[in-house]
Amino acid sequence: MTDEYAQHGDAGYEGDTSEEVLLSPAATAAGASGLIGSSGVVKVAGAGGRSLFRRDQIWSYFGPAFVASVAYIDPGNFATNILGGSQFGYRLLWVLLWSNAMAILIQYLSAKLGIVTGETLPQSCRRHFSKRTTIFLWVCAEISAVATDMAEFLGAALGLDLLMGPALMAHGLTPVGSLFASAMIATVGVFAILALDLAGFQWLERGIMAFVGVIGLCYGFEVFLVHPDWHAAFVATVLPTFDMRSSPALSASVFAAVGMLGATVMPHVIYLHSALVQPRLTEIAPPPKKPKLNLLLQYLRFELVDVFVAMNGAWLINSAMIVMAAVALGAGYGRGPGVSPTIQDAFHTLGPLLGPGAAVVFAVALLCSGLSSSTVGVMAGQVIIEGFLDIKFPIFVRRFITVVPALIVIAVGADPLKILIDSQVLLSFTLPAALIPLLLLTNRRSVMSNFVSALRTKIAGWVVATVILALNAVLLVQLAM
Repeated sequence: MTDEYAQHGDAGYEGDTSEEVLLSPAATAAGASGLIGSSGVVKVAGAGGRSLFRRDQIWSYFGPAFVASVAYIDPGNFATNILGGSQFGYRLLWVLLWSNAMAILIQYLSAKLGIVTGETLPQSCRRHFSKRTTIFLWVCAEISAVATDMAEFLGAALGLDLLMGPALMAHGLTPVGSLFASAMIATVGVFAILALDLAGFQWLERGIMAFVGVIGLCYGFEVFLVHPDWHAAFVATVLPTFDMRSSPALSASVFAAVGMLGATVMPHVIYLHSALVQPRLTEIAPPPKKPKLNLLLQYLRFELVDVFVAMNGAWLINSAMIVMAAVALGAGYGRGPGVSPTIQDAFHTLGPLLGPGAAVVFAVALLCSGLSSSTVGVMAGQVIIEGFLDIKFPIFVRRFITVVPALIVIAVGADPLKILIDSQVLLSFTLPAALIPLLLLTNRRSVMSNFVSALRTKIAGWVVATVILALNAVLLVQLAM
C-alpha cells in the first residue's frame, strides 16, 4: 500500500475499524490515480473472515448504467439515426463510435462522483458552486429534461400509434386523435413502470433492463433482414468523414452529426447516474456510517464494468439503427444522400420491403424505447429539481406536469419527427452545462479526496468538452448563415 493510503486511506470514512483491508499494488495505485486498475483485487474480511465483496456479486451491481443507457437508445436516437442513415448511408457511423467512447467516460465520472461523495451531481453543484451559478445550471438542466421528456414521450405515443392507430381510426378517430389516444395510454404505461420502484429500486432496474433487451433483439432482427455491407459499415465506423460533395450536403451532415451526438451523450442522465448509485451505497454503509476506502474501490470497479457493458450495448443498438436506415430507407453508403423519411414512413416502408414482421418489430422497439426512456427522463427531472433546489418533489407529480407539453404538441398536430430531431440538437447545446461542472468537481481533490481524477482522465474529459463545444459552434455558424 502506498504511504498516502497507509496513512490517510481511512480518513473521512466511518465504519467498522475491525475490518482488514488487503489491496494489491495495482489496485492501490489505481485508487491513488482515481481509476480502478484492471488487475486490482479488493478483499474485505470481517472478524469471521466473511467476504463482503465477491467477484460473483458483480451481477447484483448491474443496473444503474443500464438505466442510464436507455437514454442513449431513446426515440430521439430513432429520429436522428433514421435521418443520418437514410440521407448519408453508413457515413456517420463513426459519430456513434466516438459518442459512445465519450458516454463511457462521462457516465463513469458521474457514477464515481455519486459513489465517492454520496451526493448527486445537482447536490454537489449546489454545495460547491455559487448560488447564481447553481440557478443557471438548474435552468439549463430543466431545459434539457423537458426537451428530453417531450421527445421520449412522443416516441412512446408514436410507437403505440403505429401498432394501434389503424384500429383506432377504423372507429372514427382522426390521425391526430389516434395519436392523442395513444399518448394517453402511454401515460398510463409510464406511471405503471414508475410504480415498480415502490417494490424496490432493483425491480425498476430489472424492468428497464428488460426493455433494453427487447430493443436489442428487435434491431438484431432488423439487421438480419437487411443484409448490410459489413465492410462498408466497418470503414465508415473507423474513418471519420462528412459529406463533402457540396456546401448544403456538408451542412446537412454536420447537423445530423450534432443531432446524433446530442441524442447519444445525454445531459439529463449525467445528473441521473450520480443518483442511481446511491441505493447500493446506502446498503454498503447504512447512514450515518460512511463506506471505507476499500469498499468504495470495489464498488467503483463493479460500476465501471456496468458502464462498459451497458454503454457498448447501447452503441451496438444505435449502430444497428443506422445500418437498417442506410440499407432499407436511403440511397446506401457511397451513393449519395437519400430521402429523409419520418418514423411513420420508416414503419410503412419496412412492411412492404421486408415483410409485416419487420414493421411490427420496428414499432415494438420504438414503443419499448419510448416507455422506458420517458420513465428515465422523469426520474432525471426529479433528481435535477430536488438536487439543485433542495426540495422534495414527488415523481408522479413530475410525470403529470411534464406530460402536458407533449400532449399539447400532439393536439395541435405538430410534426413529431421534426420535434424529435430539434430536441436532440438542443440537448447538444445544454450538454456542456452538465459536463463542465462534472469535470470541475471530479478534478477537485477537495471534493474527491484520494479519488480525484488522474491526469489522463482530466485530459480526456476536457477533450470531450472541447469537441462538443466546437461542434456546437460550427452548427451555430451554419444556422446563422
